[in-house]
Amino acid sequence: MKVKNWMVTNVLTVTPEHTVEDALQLMKIHSIRHLPVVEKGLLVGLVTESSLRPYLSPEKLHLSLREVMILNPLTVDPDTSIDEVAKIIYKYKIGGLPVVKNGKLVGIITVTDIVEAFIEIMGLLRSSSRLDVIPKEDNLDNVLEVIKKAGGKIISIGMETNLEGKKVYFIRLEKIALDKIALELEILGHKVVSIID
Repeated sequence: MKVKNWMVTNVLTVTPEHTVEDALQLMKIHSIRHLPVVEKGLLVGLVTESSLRPYLSPEKLHLSLREVMILNPLTVDPDTSIDEVAKIIYKYKIGGLPVVKNGKLVGIITVTDIVEAFIEIMGLLRSSSRLDVIPKEDNLDNVLEVIKKAGGKIISIGMETNLEGKKVYFIRLEKIALDKIALELEILGHKVVSIID
């Protein structure tokens, strides 16, 4: 999944001549925390709610954004994967990234957009069932084969390693009764950790 499918394209921007007070007012009115600074169509900086905190005193509110903006902010291309953006945001502890193509601002992607994308990918808002399984001899293919034969349609699969070092797979399916599938898996030696219908 690419950034271009999840980014906000109707981006509110400011110029370097706007003041700190202007930016704060726009953020408050529009309930946003990031404002790209654009000059002649090109991204030249970024201001965020947190980057403006040091300038909240009355004597600093009149400062131009040119004096206080983040220069050379991290950006991403519209074709960057959502996974990569999530890693960048996590690594740098930031709330969003301007999306730039050939120096021009084409959108912005925030943590909220990424969470929405992952909810969609994982199928969390769809009517679904979930089966948590530790496959025998780590044979996930056999587990998936049993599910498929029983008419199960897989939406997504997640995985984590438990305290004993075994892989637990979280298999989200289109809504289906899981009792027979779970029983068949247990008979074959797989461990069904939980069922969520």
